Amino acid sequence: MLTALALDSRKNERRLIKGVRKIRKRAGKVRDLDVLTADLAAVHVGGEDECHVRLLEHLGAERQKQAAKLRKLVINNRANLKSRLRKASAYLDNALENAEPRPALLAAAESLRLSSELAIPNRFNKGNLHSYRLKLKQLRYVLELALSEHPKFVDDLGKAKDAIGDWHDWEELIAIANEVLDHRMNCKLIRKLKETADSKFQHAVRLVENFRGKYVNTAAQNQKKPPHVELSPAAIAASAALSADERRAA
Repeated sequence: MLTALALDSRKNERRLIKGVRKIRKRAGKVRDLDVLTADLAAVHVGGEDECHVRLLEHLGAERQKQAAKLRKLVINNRANLKSRLRKASAYLDNALENAEPRPALLAAAESLRLSSELAIPNRFNKGNLHSYRLKLKQLRYVLELALSEHPKFVDDLGKAKDAIGDWHDWEELIAIANEVLDHRMNCKLIRKLKETADSKFQHAVRLVENFRGKYVNTAAQNQKKPPHVELSPAAIAASAALSADERRAA
């Protein structure tokens, strides 16, 4: 929120964001291991019980280690971050009351800027799909924070983002399995994980391409220039609703 409203220039807010980011990343590692464990538990391959159990045990041990690191990080930074959060909250409340132009207009401009980046890249592959998810994620956060009601554009954006994340989780599981399991070339469990990941990738690409076809019109030019971007009325309306919400609140 502070970044979207251009309120992150002061020292307190910069240090708050930096501190929260560290905890978010550490918590993300715990979350990832929870998701990977649930994904693996749903896979059943005959004759690979030993590999299955070994991989589950590895994930469990790693999860315990990452949770301990998260707990330590929170304990060591709790008091400092609580103080910075109180100061940042007061600063944000004051900005929402008095800032000109209205912060919602800044958020609308930020959402339009992020929306315009959704035309890149021209084609999706396993090397660029996950980075595209970060664009969707950032835009969705801005819109969710500012809108009292979520238009279909925001819901569709979330579905595309989640599909990419689901595929990426399976790719992470494969990478861990390749490190942990000895007979990976002949392991039917790893083959099953790869088949699932490929299916998830195709599904994610379909959703993202449908999303982009519906909300972002792109006309490819030569390779030296980025594609021309024309946002659909639905995307623009979602951003404009930020200002409308602000006017209604006033």
